[in-house]
Formats: sequence, structure tokens, C-alpha cells
Amino acid sequence: MGDFSIQISSKLIKQLAESNDQPKRKAKKTRPKVSPQREAEQAKTHQDAEKPKPMAELPMQPPFFFPIPQQAAASAELESIKSVTKESEMVLEKLEKLEKNIVHEVTERAKDLREKEFKIPEPKPMPCSSDYEASMKCYKENIDNPLKCSGLVRTFEECARRFRQQVKPEEK
Repeated sequence: MGDFSIQISSKLIKQLAESNDQPKRKAKKTRPKVSPQREAEQAKTHQDAEKPKPMAELPMQPPFFFPIPQQAAASAELESIKSVTKESEMVLEKLEKLEKNIVHEVTERAKDLREKEFKIPEPKPMPCSSDYEASMKCYKENIDNPLKCSGLVRTFEECARRFRQQVKPEEK
């Protein structure tokens, strides 16, 4: 049998200790009329019998621990509480798994959106870049005589003119 306890507050203990169970006035005791002979007989019997000891004036305090007689009801209630707790823990686990899945899905969608929206466009190749690089290299090599690079500069100009003509009709 399990141990059960009942707690009694200090306020209740003080109230029980201070309360007087004695009435305010003493009730008058009425004595039946008895003949003098009977009184003498009763006095003898009272003297022979032990006198009862007077009881203490302090009130009796109830015990602090009471056994609960309906242990089956308490255990059934305890089992129902345990089952409700287990069910709520299972619901919590399901919610945590669902949360993890949702967080993963949201992060994946955010990555996809970021890649689509903020994708750096690939740079278009600069037209006539080889002619431009050749003319610049020539200028660096012939700092004293830049006229030697005039042929390379003309080929770069022609390439640039052709490219501009191709682009202008597309814009119109």
C-alpha cells in the first residue's frame, strides 16, 4: 500500500491550539433526589472504585498522515494522468518533427529563390577584344614610335564599326 500524506497548514494548527472547546458558562447539574441511605451506599462504592484521572485540557491534535482507503481509485486516476502525459509527449514529438520538416523546406525554397532572383548575369564577351589587346600590346612595345601600330588600330576600328552596324538594326 502506497504512502500518502495530507498537509495541514500552520494557520489551522494555531487555530486548533488556541480554540477552547469549553463552553463559556458551566451548565447546572441537577441532582436527583436520593434518600440519605442511598447516598451513603453510593459514597462507599465511589470510595472503593478508583477515581478517574482528569483529562488534559489541551485539545487533541489529529494525526498528520491519514491512509486513503480507496487506493484503487487513486491508482486509476494516476494511470489516467500518466496516459495523458504520454499522449502529450507523443504529440510534442510529432510537432517537433513537423517543425524540422517545415524549416528544412523553407530554407530550401529560400535558397532557390535567392539563386533565381539574385543570380549574377554572365558577362557578355567584349566584341573585338583580340584586336584591342593586340593594339594595346603594340603601343606598350613601341612607346617611342606609336605610328607602327596604326595598322592594328585600323583593324580594331573596322571591327568596332561592323559591330555597331549589327547592333543598331536590332535596336530599331
